Amino acid sequence: MAPTGDFKGTPRGRPVTAKVAAAIGGAVALAIVATVAVLLSPPARRADDVVEKLLDPAPPGVRGVTDAEVVLGMVSAFTGANRALGQGMKTGVEAAFEAVNAAGGVHGRRLRLVAIDDGYEPSRTGPAMRQLVEGDRVFAVVGNVGTPTAAVSIPYCLEKKVVFFGAFTGGELLRKQPPDRVVFNFRPSYAEETAAAVRWLVDARRVKPRRIAVFSQDDAFGESGFRGAAAKLAAYGVEPERIPRASYRRNTADVSDAVAALREWKSDVDAVVMVATYPAAAAFIRSARDAGLTFVATNVSAVNANALAGELVDGGPRYVRDVIVTQVVPLPTSTAPAALRYREALERHAPGERPGFVSLEGWIVGNLLAEGLRRAGRDLDTERLVAALESMRDLDLGLGFPLGFAPSEHQASHEVWGTSFDAQGAFKAFSIE
Repeated sequence: MAPTGDFKGTPRGRPVTAKVAAAIGGAVALAIVATVAVLLSPPARRADDVVEKLLDPAPPGVRGVTDAEVVLGMVSAFTGANRALGQGMKTGVEAAFEAVNAAGGVHGRRLRLVAIDDGYEPSRTGPAMRQLVEGDRVFAVVGNVGTPTAAVSIPYCLEKKVVFFGAFTGGELLRKQPPDRVVFNFRPSYAEETAAAVRWLVDARRVKPRRIAVFSQDDAFGESGFRGAAAKLAAYGVEPERIPRASYRRNTADVSDAVAALREWKSDVDAVVMVATYPAAAAFIRSARDAGLTFVATNVSAVNANALAGELVDGGPRYVRDVIVTQVVPLPTSTAPAALRYREALERHAPGERPGFVSLEGWIVGNLLAEGLRRAGRDLDTERLVAALESMRDLDLGLGFPLGFAPSEHQASHEVWGTSFDAQGAFKAFSIE
């Protein structure tokens, strides 16, 4: 697929507006009710600012489901170094939901998204998840961002029997066998992405396996990607303990130690498989190039290729040369039917947003969930949604391959693409399989 132009990400923030009204009860209890004033789209709230409700007994019926709407929740980074990931997923999911609503909703119900910011910090994820489920009473959680944050969200969702759908993570903890009953993924795993990157480096770029290093985030996200690269390198005869490896701390761009290690490996490394978010990835590439180091760099889709390109292109061709990003969605500016429908949804429901890989993934995730809700029927509850998703086969969203789930398979896709970009930030897709 050929690029159609520059579409560097330009995340759009929205001001948070909230009004808290106190309702005074009798001598038995005091309830504090938080309400959010909504403009065109509900803004994301900070987990730190959430006022926990003293809940009354749950009203009759299914949590988050009324005759008029189904309320879904998202906890992601909307502030901090990785905010573009959360903003992109929210944009895509909401664009999908608004298109569904414009067509009459799901069984006559509108889909509404409530979003809370955790800043990509697991310590903030737990309170935010409790607020969504116990305070805002969402029916299901969709499109959360992050592997370390998912490690907090998933046990809670299993306990509360809340569907955790389409998270922006390829972490292994979401892909157990047999799968956790309420956890469903759209995207391939990070291990699948890094394995594809290693195979491409060896088979297409003719890099010797022993001359491939790994640079990763020092947590479950980085470890998931490293395992995929290590498994593939082991198949080429490289033992995991012999792989040159460097890391950085989450939510920082301090890569000085990693670059220092790379300088020591200079004569032994021709390629680096990166498992990093875009601030650290960009800092690593810039610092390494400034130090005169030349190597092929690959990264997984979680880097947010649009944001990475935006960080690198101003430095000129030397920063973008030999930088590859694996993707789990097709080129957003391509003529694939899914990409065309996605861009139309952006134009109608998120005017001003440029197409990007992350928001396209959010759009796919939103449409997958909406289809599951349709198939679950009017009498909606969690068990009916799980059963409907597990019976979904050969769903055609225009990606060029079918999507679906099964009782033993809670991941809809295993497709990985390769992308590169030029000095203007325009992307080109190529086969990496």
